[in-house]
Amino acid sequence: MSLINNSFMINNAPGQKLYAEVAKTLPIIDYHCHLEAKAIWENKPFTDITQLWLEGDHYKWRAMRANAIPERKITGNASAEEKFEAWAQTVEASFGNPLYHWTHLELKHYFAIDDTLNSKNWRAIMARCNEQLRGDDFLPQALIRRANVEALCTTDGPLDDLQYHLQLAAQHDFPTLVLPTFRPDELFDTDPQRFLTFIARLTQKTNQPIASLAHFLAALESRIDFFHRAGCRVADHGPQTIGYCHLDDAAQAALFQRRLAGETLTEPECQAWDSLIFVALAKMYKQRDWAMQIHFGAIRNNNMPMFRQVGINSGFDSIGDQTHLAGSLNALLNAMTENSGLPKTILYNLNASYNDVVASAIANFQSGEAGVKSPLQFGSGWWFNDTRRGMVNQLNALADQGLLANFIGMLTDSRSFVSYTRHDYFRRILCDLIGGWVERGEVPNDEKILAAMVRGICVENARRYFRFSQR
Repeated sequence: MSLINNSFMINNAPGQKLYAEVAKTLPIIDYHCHLEAKAIWENKPFTDITQLWLEGDHYKWRAMRANAIPERKITGNASAEEKFEAWAQTVEASFGNPLYHWTHLELKHYFAIDDTLNSKNWRAIMARCNEQLRGDDFLPQALIRRANVEALCTTDGPLDDLQYHLQLAAQHDFPTLVLPTFRPDELFDTDPQRFLTFIARLTQKTNQPIASLAHFLAALESRIDFFHRAGCRVADHGPQTIGYCHLDDAAQAALFQRRLAGETLTEPECQAWDSLIFVALAKMYKQRDWAMQIHFGAIRNNNMPMFRQVGINSGFDSIGDQTHLAGSLNALLNAMTENSGLPKTILYNLNASYNDVVASAIANFQSGEAGVKSPLQFGSGWWFNDTRRGMVNQLNALADQGLLANFIGMLTDSRSFVSYTRHDYFRRILCDLIGGWVERGEVPNDEKILAAMVRGICVENARRYFRFSQR
């Protein structure tokens, strides 16, 4: 039997039945990814499997460095064959790492290859993959269609023109919704000069002079409206930590003037700035029925020599920590609520030791007023938690502190066109978890309720939550 089969990752009969009869063929809503709309629109063929698999994949690069692969064969100028061989050698050493499973899920689902990749057969597998890549079934849009992706949300800066999203929306032979996500990282940049550069670009883009905090927020709101017209229904933010510091209106206005003057803020002032921006943006999102994502807890670019050599998103980031998370998170969500501006919110926690802290804080602010079940969501296992252990921990914490049946499920958070097998990976883990409850007699074996729960978590809850079709 091949490694990838209907019982892969599912160790009980009820879970295998749920996967095979319910989860396996459901469509995908990928509400957070890093695919580029331009690449989807241009729909160019991949030169080879090395480009498709290894280009830009810092998960793989990180593993290859741990396997003593020289940087030349990772991000350098080595040939495609050298890089693929190095990856095969790394796969052989990666038992226990989710990369081993992801690799073989992709080989199975996209290339119909059951062999497990290793240092002996890499050349034959590379040849088989490259042969198939010549076909139209491996163009970017075809890969998305083959994965049964109903909608995907890219990650876009607030000043992007979104031209490729608009062109894709007008492309009648490509049914997948490709929607932008508003990701305003520039607003939280602590560097005075970079912030002033952003102000200048925002002024030019909106044709609105910015001399006050009110002007600044109005200009941002005009960009949010532009994104909304392009189909955007999701914002995303990536703070290293969660903090909250209250300032009255006069102090907020004065703080903006200091930023406009190019002054460097102290750490408490930076926290106050982040707080006022978060609260202001959240209300704008709520008024438009957007969902606000917050990915927090990453320490980025830790190896400075390598950062200078190969740049960002290259595998030199790690899990962070912080003090007083519970108080800060509750205070921030409360400030948004006090401002009548707490939108649908998805919180992704990178440090799994805080899972119950985050899940219990979310429960304080749930409300049925908007007609959405669990408007505050504990986001799926993210980045370093995108593993079997990480997903099970997240699912259990959510079930302990909230309602797992209302969960909006998995996303790729990926730059790869073949990473949609991560949804399959998640679905197998989900079915194994629920099936285990059934097998141990912890929940009834009610097939109708269980099937509805799995369908909801895999796709239907996300449909109801984001309402992408109502753009």
